[in-house]
Amino acid sequence: MAKVLLKGVSKEFGKVIAVKDFTLDIKDGEFIILVGPSGCGKTTTLRTIAGLEEASAGEIYIGDKLVNDVPPKNRDIAMVFQNYALYPHMNVYKNMSFGLRLRKVPKPEINKIVRRTADLLGIGELLDRKPKELSGGQRQRVALGRAIVRDPRVFLFDEPLSNLDAKLRIAMRAELLDLHQRLKTTTIYVTHDQLEAMTMGDRIVIMNEGVIQQVDTPQVVYDHPVNRYVAGFIGSPSMNFLSPTIVKENGNFYAADKDYKLKIPGDKAKLLKDYVDKEVVLGVRPEHIDTKATKRDHDPGGVFSASIWVVETLGSEKLVHIRSGEKYTLIARLDPHADIKTGETVEFVANMNLSHVFDKETEEIVF
Repeated sequence: MAKVLLKGVSKEFGKVIAVKDFTLDIKDGEFIILVGPSGCGKTTTLRTIAGLEEASAGEIYIGDKLVNDVPPKNRDIAMVFQNYALYPHMNVYKNMSFGLRLRKVPKPEINKIVRRTADLLGIGELLDRKPKELSGGQRQRVALGRAIVRDPRVFLFDEPLSNLDAKLRIAMRAELLDLHQRLKTTTIYVTHDQLEAMTMGDRIVIMNEGVIQQVDTPQVVYDHPVNRYVAGFIGSPSMNFLSPTIVKENGNFYAADKDYKLKIPGDKAKLLKDYVDKEVVLGVRPEHIDTKATKRDHDPGGVFSASIWVVETLGSEKLVHIRSGEKYTLIARLDPHADIKTGETVEFVANMNLSHVFDKETEEIVF
């Protein structure tokens, strides 16, 4: 195992800056997630750590060793790719043992390591099969096994579950977490799926356009996003955004538009003294919107009227798309038994204690 340190790492492809001034200290044994949309630089960062791309600037340390000029095969890392990258002409045993054979490990030792790892991953009975005879989940386990047998100091995962169906992805997420808890190997995992990031990482690194936006535990990122981008990226369905003006009346602050007037709680209102009569961005998550009829202990300052546009019944919950005036379409996450119908107008209540306000110009969080 080893810690990984990136100091001011940048990667340029001609005039395109793929990664900019990336600085991150990954603890020994930590499971870290790089997450963001396609093209945000997360895979390029991973490939730079692996040595498959050369950093244009900055320093990369694995353990206490600077590895910028160390070739990939000598960095003591193992990488698992999105497409598994198995040799089609080799059976499972030969795929898993390939790296050990290159390192001239004695055959008895190879046999012991491969079979022990195959049993760990539940693929012991598949060792004689070729990749084409395996399901997607089995191929992914073989790719994992090939990485594990090397006993690397760092695991690098590049969207390893994206080719699996939804049900298998959930199962493999649990297996990867269980595997990490047993092996305790430092792991850097790339995904564009924020649900994977939230459920798997000790910490998550949210990236956009090659730049780190926020690094923290999943819960802190969810509860305290540093800017509008992070707030909108983390959470499914994503946060609702409104564009009210802050007004002050009788000592109270309100986020107001012609279709609603929502009272800002007192402990947060003091942060808005410089925003009076200015437009801001108000963010409210779907799970923080309920119907007035259901939420009997609601704050009257959070009530607004909206019409029901679309209702998605998911069994465990209802996702209700609502329209507040002409400008806004919001999503509310409601109890599955909520008695609402498309087309009717309902009084909703937003939990303003859990809302967020962002500066309209900088998109940085106010609270």
